Amino acid sequence: MADSRGKIYDLNEAREKIRGFCLYRERSQKEVREKLLTYGLLPEIADTLLSELIQERFVDEERFARAFVRGKYKIKRWGRNRIKQALYPHQLSEYVLKKALTEIDPEQYYANLEHICEKRWPLTKGANFYQRKQKLFAYLMRQGYEGDLIKEVLESLAEE
Repeated sequence: MADSRGKIYDLNEAREKIRGFCLYRERSQKEVREKLLTYGLLPEIADTLLSELIQERFVDEERFARAFVRGKYKIKRWGRNRIKQALYPHQLSEYVLKKALTEIDPEQYYANLEHICEKRWPLTKGANFYQRKQKLFAYLMRQGYEGDLIKEVLESLAEE
């Protein structure tokens, strides 16, 4: 295996290149390991280099998960379920997932849901009020929000 240009790296070149890869943004161990394998390194050497990166704190699963959750929840306004689903391919432990999800402030989370509801309601089309409400509910479920919270927000929207 080699990188996109077909170059196979020796250990020192790979070490420097992967450090730059890790410094660009937070990475999961799985991402880093896959990238090391594309450099043409043997799996055993890739694992050794990965453990070296972990010791030097270039790679930190918890730090990665917390940054991921913060970005998706604050910037993209995703719900908990969608965030968990997006983290699943990174093969994080249950402990790390729980710690990362503590980054979500319940009040801000609810405010995000209300904001999306208010923004999306005028754009939702339907034959009647209930059909529009159902479509908005489905949209918010796809965004990863929990059904009980969505119902609560939609009820307050219906009262207005």
